[in-house]
Amino acid sequence: MPPGFTTAHDPVLRDAIRGVHSVFQPIVEIDTGRVVAYEALARGPVGPLQRPDALFAAARAAGRLAELDEACRAAAFRGAVDAGLVAPLTVFVNVEPEVLDTAPLADLLAIAESAPGQLRVVMEITERAIAARPAELLRTVERVRELGWSVAVDDVGAESMSLAFLPLLRPDVVKLDLRLVQERPGPQIAEIMNAVNAYAERSGAVVLAEGIEDERHLRTARGLGATLAQGWLFGRPGPGAAPDLPVGELVLPGAGLPAGALGAVSPFACLPDGTPLRRAPKALLIELSKQLEREAMRLGETCVVAATFQEARHFTVSTTQRYRDLVERTGFVCALGEDLPVEPLPGLRGAHLDPADPVRGEWDVAVLSPHFSAALLARDLGEDGPDADRTFEYALTYDRDTVSRAASSLLSRVAPRAGAEPVHPAAEAAAPAAPASRPAGGLAVGTTTAEVLLRRALEATPSGVTIVDMRLPDQPIVYANAAFRELAGLPPEEILGRNCRLLQSPDTDPGAVSRIRAAVEAGRPCRETVLNLRGPERTPWWNELHLAPVHDSDGSVVQYIGVQVDVTARVEAERALVRERDRTQAALARIQEMAFTDPLTGLPNRRRLEEQVEAAIWEARARGDALGLLFVDLDGFKAVNDALGHAAGDELLQVVAGRLRDRVRRRDLLARLGGDEFLVALPDLRPETAAAEASRVADELAASIRRPVALRGTEVALGASIGVSVCPEDGVVFADLLHRADLRMYDRKAVTRVAASRAATARAAAASVPPPAAPVPS
Repeated sequence: MPPGFTTAHDPVLRDAIRGVHSVFQPIVEIDTGRVVAYEALARGPVGPLQRPDALFAAARAAGRLAELDEACRAAAFRGAVDAGLVAPLTVFVNVEPEVLDTAPLADLLAIAESAPGQLRVVMEITERAIAARPAELLRTVERVRELGWSVAVDDVGAESMSLAFLPLLRPDVVKLDLRLVQERPGPQIAEIMNAVNAYAERSGAVVLAEGIEDERHLRTARGLGATLAQGWLFGRPGPGAAPDLPVGELVLPGAGLPAGALGAVSPFACLPDGTPLRRAPKALLIELSKQLEREAMRLGETCVVAATFQEARHFTVSTTQRYRDLVERTGFVCALGEDLPVEPLPGLRGAHLDPADPVRGEWDVAVLSPHFSAALLARDLGEDGPDADRTFEYALTYDRDTVSRAASSLLSRVAPRAGAEPVHPAAEAAAPAAPASRPAGGLAVGTTTAEVLLRRALEATPSGVTIVDMRLPDQPIVYANAAFRELAGLPPEEILGRNCRLLQSPDTDPGAVSRIRAAVEAGRPCRETVLNLRGPERTPWWNELHLAPVHDSDGSVVQYIGVQVDVTARVEAERALVRERDRTQAALARIQEMAFTDPLTGLPNRRRLEEQVEAAIWEARARGDALGLLFVDLDGFKAVNDALGHAAGDELLQVVAGRLRDRVRRRDLLARLGGDEFLVALPDLRPETAAAEASRVADELAASIRRPVALRGTEVALGASIGVSVCPEDGVVFADLLHRADLRMYDRKAVTRVAASRAATARAAAASVPPPAAPVPS
């Protein structure tokens, strides 16, 4: 809509609709360069609504889209005749998707009857119309063909949906989206062209490339398989025929001849005469259906899936999950059955089957894509007995024509129920005698005293209140009170008619969303706190949501009432408390670590080792193992400490701690007692060899400590006296083992001192002996 234009400018819009005219853009045959058709493009009169996008936006806002669309086609027909664009030329005429979505048959039939007889018309359908109401679209195409028109699908490739529906719409012309010729080829373009060329080869349809602006685009169009082209290279839209271009005839070799009245037969009746039929119980059909569903998910977004379930009770919880996956991964999915709603789950198209409908007695699954077609078509034999043992007569067919007819038969039933708008449950409950009014919140409320009080009470409630209609597609909000509108930060027109997920954030907990969905599917109340977004600026806030089902007289859930409370302050306070608790726990853990750890070497201290050894002793006694305890005292450390200073002594202790850590096993225990004393505990020793094993480890540790250490520019050497005790021989508690090891360490140190003293005496004696006298000559 142009800036500043509102629906209040109705006279301007009325005059614009009256002044609509058409311009025509040539469509040429690539190989010959002949003009074979023109596309009629609508233009408004000079003014604010001259551009078609502004004109259609204004008509849409004013509710006059169908009127404008009819005026455009009338202008197209009138302009084509006046400009002489009649046979052998063909005129392509667009149909607005939203018109197809409202009342296509009556409008199109009236237009067709008023069209000049010498016109050859191709009706263009954009892919926006395909998903909206496929049943009506199929019926429209069928009737249009009966009137002698042809059909083109526009913008093919812009969405995968158009590829999925090609076998069902059976267009005579496939118009490629302009990006296919203007963008660099890639995997997606290759996928589109595989599907389009497969359809064209089977059907005889012609391929038309749009957006041809230069020779490079034209070469790309040829490579894509197009035989027709349209774009500025051949001429811009004008009031009539393009000058100096030869004229030819567009030959459409019957790509989509009418197949008869859609919906008149059931899918099972689409089987050709003589098709072999088999009999099988329900269990086999379930597995065959699942296999077709898996095949459809493999095919992806270019696939259509149509299925029947006889009754809604057969659409089970497990079926719901499978079809939710199908909706997410394929192009279009529908499910029909007695008492099935128009949307059994979001994105899944459905329809209620009348008990007299022949499809009610069938089990059908049709899977159709550009390169694959298969259908399970079964008929209930009506046997009594358990449901799981019911027998069906069935055929599994891969014939594309049969699968297409079966899928069309089902899709022709996926249509909204004709008639008045459905009554909202809130209005139904009030049952006003006077005409109902619809306040800002959207709830239909009458004028009785009780209804006025109810409305005032809901509007005055400080908590957000919404009512969701479970019987309408996508479960829309049909009422929202003032408090909820404030919480959402949106006006009523942006809330009503939409699903509650409009508030969801990408950061909303998926677990909470899953629990809400499960509760709603089961018809249970639920309570969750979820992260939502407020207003156009998408400000995050925490919503404490309470949902409760409302049942009708038959016990069916018809509504859900939601109560929302902004608990952002509480959640933030709780999170702050959690963060503070985590910081406190980390500090306590650090304090505890410092209380049990030697700060110089990072090894456990005696207190921690005592706890660990006591636990190891219990485990050893339980398993019948032995444990060794090594008391390590450094020899010569004081002399180094005195000569080089305490800093050098600390560095030397860290080196010794590292050597001890490197020599023991991962499961061994190591600690520093203080000063130059260390403890090593060796668990998991065999009792008969424990003493020898502990002594061996002691010797290895002593040898490792004796290796010279480079310290402050010089090399220093230490020794080690290591006392060994063994559990259980020397005790079964830490104190006893430590005492025995300590005594033996001193014994080793005394032996070392005696040996050192003897060695020193020997060296001194050797130094004091005079050399032997020289011999006296005789």
